[in-house]
Amino acid sequence: MNHIFNFFLSAYQDTSTGDVLLEAVAFVFGIASVVYSKKEDILVYPVGLVATVITVYLLYKAQYFGDMMMNFYYSAMSIYGWWNWSRKKNNKTIVPISRTTSTEKRIGVFMVLITMFITSIVYVYFGYDLKTENYIDVFTSGIFFTAMWYMANKKIENWMLWIFADLITVPLYAYRGLGMLSLQYLIFTILAVQGYLAWRKNLNNTQAI
Repeated sequence: MNHIFNFFLSAYQDTSTGDVLLEAVAFVFGIASVVYSKKEDILVYPVGLVATVITVYLLYKAQYFGDMMMNFYYSAMSIYGWWNWSRKKNNKTIVPISRTTSTEKRIGVFMVLITMFITSIVYVYFGYDLKTENYIDVFTSGIFFTAMWYMANKKIENWMLWIFADLITVPLYAYRGLGMLSLQYLIFTILAVQGYLAWRKNLNNTQAI
């Protein structure tokens, strides 16, 4: 048991109290945002914004630029998603839960590839040699980028992408010694599975009407 506590605490020995508190706030708000997303509750976006803005700052300080870019994008996409989810006509939501079309799938693949390319350039620009964990970061950045776009448009496939990339990110952050973030993404994975099941039930009920 002590080994587990040491794993989560050792990475924070040289971290300021302020940064630890900020990461704890991002941890709580990040999990809360996924819970709201699972419920199709628009609070996912203002709550998520708190988490992503804090995370951008922390990742910039840690010089994890791929992840930092993703969280900056999450912040911008949260504003778009907030607007998109809140749109109504005759008191009915304009954007319902739906599946991606063939065109949207192709756009998603393109977004993955272009995000990977841009993230790689960012690493090179800042003079970092790409190591194995950075290549993984580049790959998951592409997946997360597309997942966020799908979520903002209420595409059920967003959950599949979150689950896939979250499972990769759990050991990645553990390897980097970021125990709190590793635990957060483990919780994200569990919530994403629940989110997919909830949205699928909602979609099936809607189609049955």
